[in-house]
Amino acid sequence: MIAENIIRKNGAIPAEKGYPSGIKGVQDFPASICASINDEVIHGIPSKNVILKNGDIISIDLVAYKDGFNGDMARTYIVGNTSKENERLIEITKQAFFEGIKFAKKGYRIGDVSHAIGEFVEKNGYSVVKEFQGHGIGRQMHEDPGIPNYGKAGKGAKLEPGMTLAIEPMVIMGKENILELDDGWTIITEDGTNSAHYENTILITEKEPEILTKI
Repeated sequence: MIAENIIRKNGAIPAEKGYPSGIKGVQDFPASICASINDEVIHGIPSKNVILKNGDIISIDLVAYKDGFNGDMARTYIVGNTSKENERLIEITKQAFFEGIKFAKKGYRIGDVSHAIGEFVEKNGYSVVKEFQGHGIGRQMHEDPGIPNYGKAGKGAKLEPGMTLAIEPMVIMGKENILELDDGWTIITEDGTNSAHYENTILITEKEPEILTKI
């Protein structure tokens, strides 16, 4: 409720609330944010029955819709004091985003961004999620092009000024395999290792990319 109240107070709409699952028998997303704890990779559903404890890490992913456009971002936070391993996972995930946007410039291709992210993550001993990816964003939450967190440089759509993209490394401490919980939304790591998420909406310009979602 806190997140939804803040979003609405600022004249925006929590776009994730009621987002259609597209799957028969699975409810539309019931919350205003995604809250994914520890081994939950993405799409975790907040619950008053889940109590955070010291040492947990939690990824908050939210989309705000205002004046006809969407803005999408995610951060992973530490609850209290956590392990050095969790701290490093979060830092590498964040840095992977910045490695990717070094190539988010006019004339490069989506594959250049994807390759930079995947190469950096794997070089540091972690895995990227391959079943989910970043995306174009604008009047719709999810637009073309898709932006995987791995791939070959020089491939994919060419980046042009005016494009807005949601780039979002999703990184697993262990192996890349994932599972979906019975709620039809929450994605967890198969091996039970923790995961982190870092995302911003960016604008491709004539020069350096502009980060539109900042906290």
